[in-house]
Amino acid sequence: MTSRLASRLPAAPIKIGVATLIVVVWTTSIHAQEAGSDSGMDQVERVFKECRDAVVQVESTDQHGPCYGTGFFTDPSGTVFTLSAIVAGAEEINVIQGDRKFPAKLLVADPRSGIALLKVDTDSSFIPLGDASKLEVATPVMTIGYADVGITPSLGIIAGFDRKFQGKFLVTTHLRANLPVQKGFAGSPLLDMSGHVVGILMSGADGLSSCYALPIQAAEKIRQDYARFGEVRHGWVGVSVEDQEQDVEGSHARVTGLNADTPAAKSGLHDGDVLLQVGDVKVSSVEDILDASFFLTAGDQTAVIVDRGGQKMTFNIRSIRHPASVPTSPELSIDPSGDVQVFAPDSASDLHLGNPSR
Repeated sequence: MTSRLASRLPAAPIKIGVATLIVVVWTTSIHAQEAGSDSGMDQVERVFKECRDAVVQVESTDQHGPCYGTGFFTDPSGTVFTLSAIVAGAEEINVIQGDRKFPAKLLVADPRSGIALLKVDTDSSFIPLGDASKLEVATPVMTIGYADVGITPSLGIIAGFDRKFQGKFLVTTHLRANLPVQKGFAGSPLLDMSGHVVGILMSGADGLSSCYALPIQAAEKIRQDYARFGEVRHGWVGVSVEDQEQDVEGSHARVTGLNADTPAAKSGLHDGDVLLQVGDVKVSSVEDILDASFFLTAGDQTAVIVDRGGQKMTFNIRSIRHPASVPTSPELSIDPSGDVQVFAPDSASDLHLGNPSR
């Protein structure tokens, strides 16, 4: 039986061989550490040893047969992050850790982010959360995944932060890493050199010589929603925005359309307002709205700051459920190819990321 990790994202413009990647990471680590500390490769070995027991193989069975991927424990009580394409619609889910096999319960499978949460009845080591916002181009990263040959590490660097795929917007910024992956790596943790998880591998690219990952803070939004409500609640305020040439307070994002029934219109926003900030996200272009929108939670209030004719104004807007959201349920199904549909904030910008490992 072979496993499959689809690769339908574009080739990364920077192509670096595995040997070169190792040299880059090793050299970067050496210069970043004080004299007398571990070498770069010692650091990689340490991260692998510290994190490997928290990485698991995820095995599911549905009407199309068995499906395999990777997941990892995110807390000591048995909560596992993986991809919804691996487990959504499954009749049976198991988590394999070394020579132990545990039945797993599907808590949530979110089609918008592509993330799923599982619950396993066991105490576990877990991988602490990092901060994806601190990553830069050329930051060393690694992953640990389950290939056909077993648990396997891979080493690379951050190559970019992408919001588009083939001209369509992603649901939020994704991490692009020049890091080779293998079949079965979907759902693996992307790790910094401190052994903290900074992302979750969503798809291989460029013949599996590179990959895309969802930032861990985006995955945490899904987990926090589930902890609060028992489901994912993607928020929506209903405002249309377009770029304008004129810079206003550092922003080019101008409001161009408000439906009378949307939270944005009811809040007092007007056409022509220039968006300066949505929640904690400062806005400079229309694309910044992608990241701001992803972290909205239906029912919560969000402060929106605009410039209106030279005057700063703040509106507290209570978002409603995103129209592109699908109610999360253990019965959620995926198509036979295993692709998971990932919605951008504007539902016309749908995208498929190849995720499965069959």
